[in-house]
Amino acid sequence: MERRDLKRVLIHSLVFSPDGVSTAYLYNDIALGLIENGFEVIVLTTTPHYNLIESELVKQPIGKKLFGFYYQSDFKGIKVYHIPLKKYKSTFKRLVSFVYWHVLSFIIGVSIKKINFVLSPSPPLSIGFISLLIAKFKGAKAIYNVQEIYPDLLINQGNLKSPIIISLLKKFEKCIYNYSAAVTTIDEVFYATISSRFSEIGKLKIIPNFVDTDLYKPLNQKQDLPAVFGSDNGKIKILYAGNIGFFQDWGPVLFAARELLEENIEFWIIGEGVQKEFLEIEVQKQNLSNVRVFPYQSRELIPMINNYADIHFIAINQQMEQEGFPSKVYTIMACAKPIIVVTGLNTPLYNFLKDKNCSELITNNRNVNFTQAIRKLAFDKELRERLGNNGYAEIIKNYSKKVVVSKYANLLQSL
Repeated sequence: MERRDLKRVLIHSLVFSPDGVSTAYLYNDIALGLIENGFEVIVLTTTPHYNLIESELVKQPIGKKLFGFYYQSDFKGIKVYHIPLKKYKSTFKRLVSFVYWHVLSFIIGVSIKKINFVLSPSPPLSIGFISLLIAKFKGAKAIYNVQEIYPDLLINQGNLKSPIIISLLKKFEKCIYNYSAAVTTIDEVFYATISSRFSEIGKLKIIPNFVDTDLYKPLNQKQDLPAVFGSDNGKIKILYAGNIGFFQDWGPVLFAARELLEENIEFWIIGEGVQKEFLEIEVQKQNLSNVRVFPYQSRELIPMINNYADIHFIAINQQMEQEGFPSKVYTIMACAKPIIVVTGLNTPLYNFLKDKNCSELITNNRNVNFTQAIRKLAFDKELRERLGNNGYAEIIKNYSKKVVVSKYANLLQSL
């Protein structure tokens, strides 16, 4: 039976369980955390379309409603509405699917009884607008969570060049910011970037992302991995697990692999993405026998894989390093592992890590310095353990799920 005394939050997100991507995991945890903090939660999202794992689809079956106009599932007691969104090859079909998702999201959203808050993360920018409309019709308050800054990201990638469209999107962005009851962003760099776009700066809050420390934690000893990884060959493992796309800089990785080909070091790259084929071709073409590329693995396996690796790395494309923050840095730190990070000065990732003494930060001469950092950590186990333990202590203190979700709960209560 519905509890009338509880405030109800509609989470409106492009991805949610059973999608296997970081934003989905983040909002799965936020949804459950808000319930623990005394809220009701309902979710409005897409049909599963990102890093799908059969076992997760079996655990959360999607039921057809109204002949397939939309679908519905249950995530640990939370009702989830899924609007169809497909990755068509045709640009026109993808656009039609995208518009359909927006229109039906609005219709379903306004049909849901008793909504007090609408919480939506970017991307896309347009989700904030639909959330605003739903909130307006329902007499609710909209909270927009800036995970990536649009249209800045599209402009800096070179995907958006029309002055007219850029101007319209910037006005659209300001409209979403200024009509929302509150806007949250993940760090001080993002805050500084968008603060001038607000007429009422008090609406903008910093709430960082977080990690589930019940799932991601140090393990006392290495555990056996699935057969796809083969048996342990005794080499130092340096790992990247995540999206293999344009946000990453693969140049320093390929350079380091060539330089370290004859040393007792092996690169593991796990995931999917638009640059995976390029990476596999380069590894084969350059005969990089010390680089192994694996398919995407389930979330439940990542803590084990994180602990299995000796060193982790994240290398960010210089053109995009101001526009995002890879949440995997939290999960690596939570497993007490050291990180080598290639990024520029005063980027979100640099500013987060610079005073935590849990990583090697490479800000210039990327190829050579990245290679040297690998050698340095590979042959200094004590340093690896010290950096890893520093990162773990920071996570437990400031970035656990309980600590950060309580900030979202407090924000909603304040509104």
